[in-house]
Amino acid sequence: MQFGAVLQTNPPASRTVYLAKLAEQHGFDYAWTFDSHLLWQEPYVIYSQILAETHRIKVGPMVTNPATRDWTVTASTYATLNEMYGNRTICGIGRGDSAVRVTNGKPTTLRDLREAVHVIRELANSRSVEYNGATLQFPWSVGSELEVWVAAYGPLALKLTGEVGDGFILQMADLDVAEWMIRTVRDAAEKAGRDPLSIKFCVAAPMYIGDDVQHMRDQCRWFGGMVGNHVADIVAKYGADGAVPKALTDYIKDREGYDYNEHGRAGNSHTAFVPDEIVDRFCLIGTADQHIEKLKALQGLGVDQFAGYLQHDNKEETLRVYGETVIPAMRDLITAKA
Repeated sequence: MQFGAVLQTNPPASRTVYLAKLAEQHGFDYAWTFDSHLLWQEPYVIYSQILAETHRIKVGPMVTNPATRDWTVTASTYATLNEMYGNRTICGIGRGDSAVRVTNGKPTTLRDLREAVHVIRELANSRSVEYNGATLQFPWSVGSELEVWVAAYGPLALKLTGEVGDGFILQMADLDVAEWMIRTVRDAAEKAGRDPLSIKFCVAAPMYIGDDVQHMRDQCRWFGGMVGNHVADIVAKYGADGAVPKALTDYIKDREGYDYNEHGRAGNSHTAFVPDEIVDRFCLIGTADQHIEKLKALQGLGVDQFAGYLQHDNKEETLRVYGETVIPAMRDLITAKA
């Protein structure tokens, strides 16, 4: 299993760079960030500094969207970073949440998401693409490589992911929901004539190493509120008794609203509706052994990467314990002498 650390680009940017460097030092493979240009600093600028000060870690957004940036500009950014630092970028993309809602916009259509995935991937892989009635290609880009991983929740978005995604990002660590979503994506891939096992699966959720259970829950409760935004959209479209598991839809019944000024912030004021049970199911909290137990269960479902959100008050210690205990336990054991 591979590992990622998910960061917010709060100022100072040097702090984000520091945490990404620390993640690499502790064995993490990816440094992901939020991408919401009004709420936080511009991630692609910060990626360049992270890549300049690290050696192997890959960087990318969790997640960008097709609405706030022209697709060709997004692709150009990746291709440029790859030329400068050697193919160490990845693109996580979805329909859009905070980046579009803060500007009174709304998530894009699945059709636009599908087309954006294609245009960004082709251009950022140094290939030509049809866009707005023209055949486009970067004449300066040679050998650039970029995977595009799609973040999704609803049945139609999961179907799209199976049809076009290099990877699937599930932003929660609930085992029952993960099993259903992975199966749905793989079924869609197979029906589209793709190898279902070629799609990589990433579970992203808060990770907190500690022993004060209630404090950890309170520090991670924001995540249930963030996920609730997407679940509310699904319920509005399909109904609470639709094709989506009850484990995902029941908990938002008491949801009264959401303040994006506190998006992704520990201790925010609008997530009291999220019960302890949901925090426990959606997140990884507790001792290193408890993290390892849940990670092995996720791995058994086909999860290739766990990306841990660090929006809490124990960032450095959590990275340290992951590096010294959790990540080694999840790697294949290789002995010097058989």
